[in-house]
Amino acid sequence: MDVACLRLAYAGLQASWPKPEISEGAVWQELAPLPARAPAPADNPTAAQKVALGRKLFEDPRLSSSGQIACASCHDPELGWGDGRSVSFGHDRQQGRRNAPSVAMSGFAESLFWDGRAGSLEEQIRHPIEDGKEMAFSSPAMVERLNRSDDYPGEFGRVFGSSRITEKDIAQALAAFERSLVPRANRYDRFLQGQRELLTDQQLWGLHLFRTKARCMNCHSGPTLSDNRFHNLGLHFYGRPRQDLGRYEVTQDVRDSGKFRTPSLRNVRKTGPYMHTGGFADLRSVVNAYNAGMPRPKPKGEQVDDPLFPKPDPLLRPLGLEKEERDAIVAFLETL
Repeated sequence: MDVACLRLAYAGLQASWPKPEISEGAVWQELAPLPARAPAPADNPTAAQKVALGRKLFEDPRLSSSGQIACASCHDPELGWGDGRSVSFGHDRQQGRRNAPSVAMSGFAESLFWDGRAGSLEEQIRHPIEDGKEMAFSSPAMVERLNRSDDYPGEFGRVFGSSRITEKDIAQALAAFERSLVPRANRYDRFLQGQRELLTDQQLWGLHLFRTKARCMNCHSGPTLSDNRFHNLGLHFYGRPRQDLGRYEVTQDVRDSGKFRTPSLRNVRKTGPYMHTGGFADLRSVVNAYNAGMPRPKPKGEQVDDPLFPKPDPLLRPLGLEKEERDAIVAFLETL
């Protein structure tokens, strides 16, 4: 499709755009601008003072046992709310197991962490605090430390009506802050809202390929560009020192072996390195890997009859994208 035809195809309402290439069984929705705010649960409504308190807690190393590690140590706003490392360093400079996911957009996620082990932001909070390789603290000890502080009892009193700090209050304040981390509308959002001239010819071609030949919308669609599901991309290292079975470790369901949660692609240009391994340094590497169909490890020896050996996701297949097409997809991804 030449540039003039491409411009014409995407000039009208989205209902008239070329249909995306979607496989049977995929869960998807049409691309859409991002809402201005994430939904909050009824028992933790968003309020400016609560968000401000949550930000202070997020940036405070007193939430770790050493007093040296804050949530912000691994979730830096300048790095897309990640930390730019393949895996993070935590307590006593221990290396984590997985790449630190961005906390931006987390208020829209149906589950948290790469393996989906937390069902809400409020539930998610305690995991890094209590993880021995991350902040290595206990929730009761953290609550006691904040209650003994000079500053926090008064601040919690103004937000929650009691100066006696509880674990629930801490979780709600931090969740309210993380829920506020919604990126501002960018050129991609404005393009979707009707300003069709905002994407360059290359970026528009990338959008078209994203929807069609590259088949990206099988997992990345809707306003958040995530299906909130779990997929096996072949990066499980089964039977090797780096083995990570992802969702299976939460559910103990062999069908989940090797599966990881689909991340949002919003601000993806800032959130590398990519995948739960942090093993892809840039977007071009990611696109090249998908173009090849991703790794497809085959069982060997006793693994052939092992029901736990991860099954390749049927959505993955070689794409046959030429270099110019891959360049266009990267250019589009950088607008998100």
